[in-house]
Amino acid sequence: MDKVDSIVIVGGGTAGWLTAGVIAARHQGRRPHGFSVTLVESPNVPIIGVGEGTWPTLRSTLRKIGVSETDFFRECDAAFKQGARFNRWTTGEADEGYYHPLMLPQGFARLNLVPHWLENGDESFCDAVTPQGRICDQGLAPKTIATPEYEGLANYAYHLDAGKFSKFLTKHCVEKLGVRHVLADVSEVVQAPNGDVACLKTADGQAIDGDLFIDCTGFKALLIEGAMKVPFRDCNDVLFCDTALAVQVPYADPSDPVASHTISTAQSAGWIWDIGLPTRRGVGHVFSSSHVDADHAERELRDYIGPAARDLTVRRIPIRSGHRETFWKGNVVAVGLAAGFLEPLEASAIVLIELSAKIIAEQLPPNRDVMDVIARRFNDTTAYRWGRIIDFLKLHYTLTKRTDTDFWRDNTRAETIPDRLQGLMELWKYQTPWLHDEFDRAEEVFPAASYQYVLYGMGYRTDVPPGDVAAERELAQRVRRENDALTARLLAGLPGHRDLLSKISQHAMMPV
Repeated sequence: MDKVDSIVIVGGGTAGWLTAGVIAARHQGRRPHGFSVTLVESPNVPIIGVGEGTWPTLRSTLRKIGVSETDFFRECDAAFKQGARFNRWTTGEADEGYYHPLMLPQGFARLNLVPHWLENGDESFCDAVTPQGRICDQGLAPKTIATPEYEGLANYAYHLDAGKFSKFLTKHCVEKLGVRHVLADVSEVVQAPNGDVACLKTADGQAIDGDLFIDCTGFKALLIEGAMKVPFRDCNDVLFCDTALAVQVPYADPSDPVASHTISTAQSAGWIWDIGLPTRRGVGHVFSSSHVDADHAERELRDYIGPAARDLTVRRIPIRSGHRETFWKGNVVAVGLAAGFLEPLEASAIVLIELSAKIIAEQLPPNRDVMDVIARRFNDTTAYRWGRIIDFLKLHYTLTKRTDTDFWRDNTRAETIPDRLQGLMELWKYQTPWLHDEFDRAEEVFPAASYQYVLYGMGYRTDVPPGDVAAERELAQRVRRENDALTARLLAGLPGHRDLLSKISQHAMMPV
């Protein structure tokens, strides 16, 4: 019986090193008994680094692999992320926008506040149910310097420099977790008679054997496509954006405020992301080349940035929206861009790496005999998650009331909306998403609260029976008062985002 003791990851970057860290940390106890994680990385392939936004899941991931949050902030040019603000998505008007925050609505486990908010409608849905939009509006951080590492007074994720993050993970995985690092180009993939990958041959003459190979070679997909011939499933008929223009924007003054949320501003045929890091902003335009040419898209990007864009170099990145038909075939698993890619609208790239790495680490096959069983389970779960992310991204476009360009009109055509999403939108005319429905399952990526924030942030209306509101009105009023009190307390006690980042640089957060 062939034991699975040797894990070989091909490709570095965030996908490779995060996967290596999660697996190595989980199986540290097996190292004295022959277990090993090897990462083979080309010295000649640059990091793409489009996504600089993460989910709160990264906090638990970094904590589990033994990373100091203070070190992470200092070495990765990191900042706090408390959600995203979507501007001009609903009507296109300059002053229109809403938040998708990271905190759940107040009392979410006890009560669905949507029907009560619909009855009153006296403020934005976000402000009615959580303090986080107001925290972001005032430029505040989600914690204080006295809050222990990885804990928060408000829920948070991170913005980070992808290149620095990869180097940070490399050092941690090699020095702390015992990952073997091989800097070499793969020249040949040798396959066994059953189709499995037997070993890798490198340009400098090495032969690297393994029991399980993880493909983190990005769009090249050296193993999953090159060796295993797994096809790619496009979803450009649903998500139209196929190009990104990215630029790094310096602050006019080093003391300028740092936004603690991603800013997403709709354009004529796509949208612009704006991510604040301590030393710069990462700004980019994601657009559909079928609806607007690159020159026009770049003018929109430079107009958004303003005079500071005059001397900045714009990098063009193709987006091939979709994913592999199969993610784990034989003894090869695809993670990261090798598995697929979607536009970075809700920062799903890194969380998909985390989720895949977690399953691989927790369900690592003890031997080759059961690998195919685990692979089928992995494929079912991963395919479901990709499908739900596609649905959720499309929801943002489907809800628009914009009719000013073909891009926005085309996004609302029924034939471009997945069947499952169409069914949900029909259901949401009469029922609001909440707990104990189809979003309350382990395979889900976005909770019901996320659907609430986008739906009601974009002006969607649900026809709720009056009796459903009256039965819980007293509890709803109490929960709203709790939210008002929490909002006041946090607004009074949280520091400015830039101030906290400076303190973390100079001092340190309390260790766990």
